[in-house]
Amino acid sequence: MSKDLILVIDMQNVYADGGAWCCPDFEKAADRIKSLVDRAGDVADIIFTRFIADENPSGTWKQYNIDNADVNADEYGNEITDILKEEAGKYPVYEKSRYSSLVIPEVREAALAADRVVLAGVVAECCVLFTATALIDEGVSVIYLTDAVAGINKETQKATELMFEGLEPLHIRRMTVNEYIGGLQSSS
Repeated sequence: MSKDLILVIDMQNVYADGGAWCCPDFEKAADRIKSLVDRAGDVADIIFTRFIADENPSGTWKQYNIDNADVNADEYGNEITDILKEEAGKYPVYEKSRYSSLVIPEVREAALAADRVVLAGVVAECCVLFTATALIDEGVSVIYLTDAVAGINKETQKATELMFEGLEPLHIRRMTVNEYIGGLQSSS
């Protein structure tokens, strides 16, 4: 039997409505992720990530930390959103200080062991995109959940999704949470 890894990327308060890096569809994505985790948790592995600034940055990350010092110091902003806090408490939560989640050894190991990696979270044009491309480079089959990802704005979020169209169906498949869950139910 195949096993998927659901990777919930950086669903932190800083991206919520009113947060410093607000993503317009954040709450919608969080609700869809909650549904996904509740419905697929018994048939898939689940990992959450959080983006936390590197304490000893190098290169352009030094300037990143200077430019974003207020956000980096905001403990509440860096916490997993209340919408998903209960779900995240049931699964591993790993921190990263780079965009791709594959820099986390435990995530990389789980992703390479999975048959497919299902991506949800924020930011579509950044951490989700970099994670997807890193997975594709590793030869991992990716599912990008269009209604469980939020971006900086609707235009660039859609552009990211559109970019993946050229990689379908070999490397990546775009689908909704309900389509993904429906596929799980029909294969069991």
